[in-house]
Amino acid sequence: MNVSEGGVEVEVPEQADEGIGDEVFFNPVQELNRDLTVATLRAYRDREPRAEYYLDAMAASGVRGVRAAAEGWNATLADIDEEAIELCRRNLDRNDLDAEVVQRDANALMHEEVFDVVDIDPFGTPIPFADAAFANTRDLVCVTATDTAPLCGAHFHSGVRKYSAVPRNTDYHAEMGVRILLSAMARTAARYDAGVTPILTHATNHYVRTYLELDHSASDANAAIDELGHVYHCEDCLHREHDHGLVADPFDSCPECDSERMLTAGPLWLGATHDAEFVAAVRDELDASMGTASKIERLLNTLEGELHLPTHYDQHRLCKEWSRTASGMDEFLDGLRDAGYEASRTHYGGTTFKTRATVEDIRAATRNS
Repeated sequence: MNVSEGGVEVEVPEQADEGIGDEVFFNPVQELNRDLTVATLRAYRDREPRAEYYLDAMAASGVRGVRAAAEGWNATLADIDEEAIELCRRNLDRNDLDAEVVQRDANALMHEEVFDVVDIDPFGTPIPFADAAFANTRDLVCVTATDTAPLCGAHFHSGVRKYSAVPRNTDYHAEMGVRILLSAMARTAARYDAGVTPILTHATNHYVRTYLELDHSASDANAAIDELGHVYHCEDCLHREHDHGLVADPFDSCPECDSERMLTAGPLWLGATHDAEFVAAVRDELDASMGTASKIERLLNTLEGELHLPTHYDQHRLCKEWSRTASGMDEFLDGLRDAGYEASRTHYGGTTFKTRATVEDIRAATRNS
């Protein structure tokens, strides 16, 4: 069947399971991911004008690479599957576009050739492709992870094995997944004397997507590693703290309620997960050809104002803990701000927010909300 997306038309096999099976050719659920990728590539070209060569490392139907080629990128579409490669060629021809199409193992190709932008969008964890991606990429590595249960700590042992970190299943589980992924990517890049700066990251529809700008020196790698640390979380009163460093220094008991049910997670990325100015630039690149433009605009609006703090709260979870009825979010956040605390919504959910206030500070400030 034929599918129109973002101004291109591509042929994709008919599938009963949204593109997910033994062979993954096209996943319609990922249209937002692809639309946002195109807007990000447009904004990044203004940020780094010399960036020219783009690799879709696991092209499948080729829709992402075809759209990059339509944007003027010198695109390479790679896949190990012969049927996928033939489909990529047909889809480029269908849109009168020129790009290189290669039947190669993604890791072999990334180790052998240098690209300005590399896009890794596997089914499951990106870890098997991370070393090759950071070994030779000049400017930007785009990464999708769909194994959110290991990332968030719901599948604890799998998360430890894959990401060489301790994930914990908390009320901010989606952000836990984001920061476990960023930590793993930063540590991988550092092996190649590359530092990562997340310029845009989001957790949407059961996947995490991040865009990592690279700087190539040992000092840049060290600076990225300095952004890693641990979060300490009380399962009883929901108090949490964090500190930097690769070695954890956990609490024996909660400093707020004396509970011994304290979780330690990490090493996590504790730094900013996005660049607000770049997020605004990406929003400016949205257009009517993108079927998910309105959803992306709402996502980016929230991301732009999101405070750079390593965890967030859920008002409903707090109110349940306090045996209190939840209020409207605007009223709730106004209560925090009136008490002198910064507060922002987050993109992780409609009742989620970030603030530097402690749990007890939040409780007192919003008592009358």
